[in-house]
Amino acid sequence: MTRLVVAAVCMLLFNSPLQAASTYRCGSRLVSLDDSAFEVLNTCGEPASRQSIGYKLQADDYGWRQEVSVEEWIYGPKNGMYHYLRFEGNRLRQIDSKRGN
Repeated sequence: MTRLVVAAVCMLLFNSPLQAASTYRCGSRLVSLDDSAFEVLNTCGEPASRQSIGYKLQADDYGWRQEVSVEEWIYGPKNGMYHYLRFEGNRLRQIDSKRGN
């Protein structure tokens, strides 16, 4: 029984840094994955940088494929951290943070 508990704790500790954040705090408000670019812009304001990364082919629930634009918005530095928000097809899909130099 104790081996099982130790194994579960080790798995949680080793897997936690690999998971991306699902929310980003803008002042006292939050934006979450799957929010639209419009919602993020209204909540957080204009980012420090906006970059078009390219296009991605996506399939919907019915199997229809479409090409969507991919953008990366950068907020910061805030306490030495840069926050990278990735949009695919105008929806927030990934939130990442990195310490600046």
